[in-house]
Amino acid sequence: MNTSEAALRAAMKRLLEGAPISTDGALTKNNLYREACVSRATMNRYTDVINEWNTSVAALLTESPEAKKPQTEESRLRKELRQSHREVTNLKGQLNAAATIIAALSEDNRYVREKLLGTGEGVLIDLSEERMRRDQGRD
Repeated sequence: MNTSEAALRAAMKRLLEGAPISTDGALTKNNLYREACVSRATMNRYTDVINEWNTSVAALLTESPEAKKPQTEESRLRKELRQSHREVTNLKGQLNAAATIIAALSEDNRYVREKLLGTGEGVLIDLSEERMRRDQGRD
């Protein structure tokens, strides 16, 4: 194996592992020869390396179509932003559900108060006043 082939194989390994040195990491032949610091013509002479590259990239893309795209800071941040938007949407739904439940409970509470006060069957008292009277009786 000569130096050009060794450089191409090392570059292929780095790109497939997601650890490029001199390219954006996209799984393209353009990046392969640039990462290896050889010309396109030199890369084209090594058909066995190109065939191995094509097979490896196809296998990776079958597992994850996102693998061909470079993993830049911008794409990582966009992915985080999409995840944050999903979380916010989920939390908004939970907040709306909680507000609906609170409104229903408030209405039930109002109904019970009206029913008790309106029929004279029950008496509502202020618990803080009742506690103060009880505490004063203990002294």
